[in-house]
Amino acid sequence: MSSTTSRAARLAAGALAGGLTLLPLTACSFGSDTLSCSASECSVTLTGSDAQVEILGTTLSFGGVQDGRATLSVGNASVSCAQGETVTAGPLSLTCTTVEADSVELTASLG
Repeated sequence: MSSTTSRAARLAAGALAGGLTLLPLTACSFGSDTLSCSASECSVTLTGSDAQVEILGTTLSFGGVQDGRATLSVGNASVSCAQGETVTAGPLSLTCTTVEADSVELTASLG
């Protein structure tokens, strides 16, 4: 069952990303992840380990929170950030706006 749910989330994220090309200002929610994008920046809340979403053509995965730091993967890059911190991972600049025990809210932009 887990792989079916995960596959559905990836398909939804891909469909969502495709829609963003046509409609740059949109807000969508699927599962426990909420995504809102403009033409050059996206805000997303990821909840639960292994949550993932496609942002600005790049897959972003949430690995969990430990010691107040969220672990994130972007392609082959893995980073962690604390609340209010900005890090670079792959082509994305990520600002972790809120880090809680099982979720992270962040803003992503290219470069």
